Amino acid sequence: MELHERHPLSSAMRERVLDELARIERERNVRVLYACESGSRAWGFASTDSDYDVRFVYVEKPEWFIQVDAGRDVIERPLDDELDISGWELRKTLGLLRKSNPTLLEWLDSPLVYRSEPAATARLRELAEAFYSPPAARNHYLSMARKNFRGYLQGDSVRFKKYFYVLRPLLAVRWIDQGRGRPPMTFADLLSTVDHRPLLDEVDELLALKRSADEAAYGPRRPALHAFIAAELERPVPKLARTHQDNALLDDYLRDAVRRYA
Repeated sequence: MELHERHPLSSAMRERVLDELARIERERNVRVLYACESGSRAWGFASTDSDYDVRFVYVEKPEWFIQVDAGRDVIERPLDDELDISGWELRKTLGLLRKSNPTLLEWLDSPLVYRSEPAATARLRELAEAFYSPPAARNHYLSMARKNFRGYLQGDSVRFKKYFYVLRPLLAVRWIDQGRGRPPMTFADLLSTVDHRPLLDEVDELLALKRSADEAAYGPRRPALHAFIAAELERPVPKLARTHQDNALLDDYLRDAVRRYA
């Protein structure tokens, strides 16, 4: 399947997103350093009516950093049922990067990028790699898989999309356990951790159903997938190396970004 088929994005929607990002910059007097798609369209299993989840990193004006009361460090624009835009201020972003926040790491790996300051984004990705913590990422994805499995996959009839909300984090855990580094954002890449052909065929069938149906579509429980999920949730935890880095790297990047872009 071609990239545009796995990650659909019309030129009209891209232009709308760019217009909204420019509006945010004007109204809030900030600079957007990076903006991407973060939901099912980026993961690679969008439905016919999936919305657009735009996430961005921005830098505030210099005086924002030298005030007594800390300013709000997020911007949220839930525009309508089709488009949702929100962003994190750069200092907040770097604090989360220091903790190896998997959501942020996925943003930086998105196949659908709306805007990017090349030098700033390249350095962010380098820092993400330097501060990446396999134990933290594994715990995040395993907890997500367990929560979604308990919450969404216990009935005889299951929403198609909810299978992927469990499978994707479990495959990320497999990626980490196989020593491959930071898990990629896209579901197709994560599937490379599985070499059992019948299971892959079942996933391919479910993907086709998900992409051709709407977000609310249900289907019968799939025993093979449930068996795989149950086994993965009980796999023993391997010994993983912890990461230790100098916070001065983040401070230097923040100061440089404010000087260049604010």
